[in-house]
Amino acid sequence: MPIVNVFEDALKEALKDSFEVTKESFADLCFDFGLELDEVTSEKEMAVKERGEDAAKDLSNRTIYKVDIPANRYDLLCIEGLVRGLKVYKGLMKAPLYELSTPKPLSNMKITVHAATAQIRPYVVAAVLRNVTFDQDRYDSFIELQDKLHMNVCRRRTLVAIGTHDLSTIQGPFTYEALPPKDIVFRYLGGKEEMDANKMFKELETHQQLKSYLHIIKDSPVYPVIYDSKRVVLSQPPIINGEHSKIKLTTKDVLIECTATDLTKASITLNTMIAMFAEYCKEPFKIEPVEVVYADDYPANSFTKGGDKIIYPQLTPRTMNADIDRMRKALALEKLSGEEVCDYIKRMSVPCEVDKKDKNCLVVQVPITRSDIMHECDLVEDLAISYGYNNLHKVIPETSGIVAEQPLKHLADLIRVSVANAGWTEAYNWALISRKENFEQLRREPMAEELWRPVARPYEYCPSAPPAALANAKTKDFEIVRTTLLGGILKCLASNKHLPMPIKLFECADVVIQEPTMEVGARNIRRLCAINAGHTADFSKIHGLLDQIMYQLKCEPAHEAAKDSKKRPYRLEPSQDPAFFPGRQAHIIVEDMTIGVIGELHPEVLGSKGFDVNMATSAFEFNLEPFVEWL
Repeated sequence: MPIVNVFEDALKEALKDSFEVTKESFADLCFDFGLELDEVTSEKEMAVKERGEDAAKDLSNRTIYKVDIPANRYDLLCIEGLVRGLKVYKGLMKAPLYELSTPKPLSNMKITVHAATAQIRPYVVAAVLRNVTFDQDRYDSFIELQDKLHMNVCRRRTLVAIGTHDLSTIQGPFTYEALPPKDIVFRYLGGKEEMDANKMFKELETHQQLKSYLHIIKDSPVYPVIYDSKRVVLSQPPIINGEHSKIKLTTKDVLIECTATDLTKASITLNTMIAMFAEYCKEPFKIEPVEVVYADDYPANSFTKGGDKIIYPQLTPRTMNADIDRMRKALALEKLSGEEVCDYIKRMSVPCEVDKKDKNCLVVQVPITRSDIMHECDLVEDLAISYGYNNLHKVIPETSGIVAEQPLKHLADLIRVSVANAGWTEAYNWALISRKENFEQLRREPMAEELWRPVARPYEYCPSAPPAALANAKTKDFEIVRTTLLGGILKCLASNKHLPMPIKLFECADVVIQEPTMEVGARNIRRLCAINAGHTADFSKIHGLLDQIMYQLKCEPAHEAAKDSKKRPYRLEPSQDPAFFPGRQAHIIVEDMTIGVIGELHPEVLGSKGFDVNMATSAFEFNLEPFVEWL
């Protein structure tokens, strides 16, 4: 969770008329509000810990409170939002109402989005703060909030990048374009001279902070850029702003623009920025709008199309209804009246009122600062915080239930014991894996999602099912959720190939495949995978293990099945799985369902191009899910 650093003297000044700030009292207040005072330190002390004595020479001894903020509360990521939230919580002020200063933007407050941006960073939103008064602490907080948002909701600028500009140095209307890097020439923030984007990227490759963002657009044929009416570059998102329009302490009018690949996140980010600092405007909490116009040839998508004209920021609260009885019962607070529930919710900066026609309905106006409120359960959490977790009473539920193991888990446990007793050693591998290990090293290719959706059959074994991928994978080793156990178990074998042969490993665990009918778009499938590796593949051993497991699962070979048998027939039929050796592999079929595959693994899977095992290996993998219904 993000940590917000707040100077003690600034906090005392902000709360001087409402609350006496000490380490103990502030820690208690934070706890009551659902936060945590993580540490009390100073600039100098922090620098000594992080970089040594020399780094702390010019720093002050101002006391700093480090507050641990929940990741979904973007409105608390600066002292302005934190103090405002605490004051509303303590009943010392009402949640502010954010309004547009004019219903329509000024004629020059317009950003035209060119069609080329759709291929790199398709969206932009913007707003203006007029007559802002900065001092050093406010300025520092303004910059720090941008950094916090970039690391949090913006996902290290991959989803959203914030640009802030001194409006007195530039002239609208503006254009948002995408051009070849050689055509984008400007002096970047902190740069010594004008240069094109190619040269700028070479310089920034050694920059301690910015080098980690270059990869976002580096390989694109065009880079996004924002110009004013005189072709002055405002910013080169998501990397850096221009030196020409940089914010200073003397800045009065601020243009805030957010370019994005996710329009929803862009609106949340823009709304957070303006909500936190609109209080410093001459007219507090008044924001000037900007019109975003999409060029006529802009390609249509699910959010925008060519010719669209959209005014930002969008400050209208989102209306939602909540069931008061259900909220009270969730926390065993049946004695609270509807009006009391309403008052508690208001203390969390969420305007609401009891419906005049239906006294059990709470009509909530979700403000722009509370994008974390999506369902009624989020309001229940706010009610619990506002009422006080320490004030809730423990209540024994008036229900009874019989504790029982899930049938699938029980079956998997029995299978584990049986395979272990047969001489195999169980392996536990990560559920996340790289695309290379899941597909390429197994000589497989994932099926295209549009081809998979019409034929998706979760219980039927399919080695080419498309994977569920991580949107922001931190490492190439963990890019997707595995669709097969075979890749992980071969990786485990490669790490243990120094052990005496034969090496017999198995794993009984979940894979995840895409399933369009599920709410989350994917489904867990429990599978069993076993391998036998040694001087020879010794296929008879792996086949014998399969026969034993099938017998215990009340199946029998189809050619031996009697007409009146209660066991399900299974058979092996030739298959064409690229991971296995041609002619030495077969599908495992129970009745008419293909549940898995068995055979000798292909030499390329075992060699240096694959998992570098260099042992002959036989294996099988099949789905256990159908047997839960069959048994």
